[in-house]
Amino acid sequence: MDRPSPEQVMSDLLGPNERLLWSGRPRQGVFLRSADAIATPFSIFWTCGAVFWVIMASRSPDKAFLLFGIPFVGIGVYMLIVRFFVDSWQRANTTYGLTDQRVVIVSGPRRRSIKSLSLRTLSDVTLSEGKNGTGIITFGPTIPPWPYRGMQVPGMSTRMVPCFDQIANARSVFDQIRRVQS
Repeated sequence: MDRPSPEQVMSDLLGPNERLLWSGRPRQGVFLRSADAIATPFSIFWTCGAVFWVIMASRSPDKAFLLFGIPFVGIGVYMLIVRFFVDSWQRANTTYGLTDQRVVIVSGPRRRSIKSLSLRTLSDVTLSEGKNGTGIITFGPTIPPWPYRGMQVPGMSTRMVPCFDQIANARSVFDQIRRVQS
């Protein structure tokens, strides 16, 4: 099944006097982020330690130690490999829009979540741009980078600062936001 274009997704959400200025999606596919410079070595260390624990515990007559270690191996595999595919899947199901009144972030394939931020009341807009023009526009106070801030683990809070993550021509979109605000 084909996904609707960003324009189609946003057109369903526009108010009667609202005009769509820009719409798009985050960069697609699996890729490394700068935070992975710290996260990947930690993930390797964690996973190797957990596997070592399980191997040593499997030689013990008391299998409780083995059972204790298995969830830690699962966590390690998630941190080392699975998180990249979860991040890619989340971005594949996210659409961004900028109107003459607000910023809109639509996410989720089945249970759609819509975040709408009024441009009149939005005070803190930050651009973080890469050399190729791809960047992140953050709406609100920025939080310190943490390798797993994008993880959505069931039962854990996923409160993050809203942003247009990994969009092409980020400076152009940022400039449009600032023009509309002034």
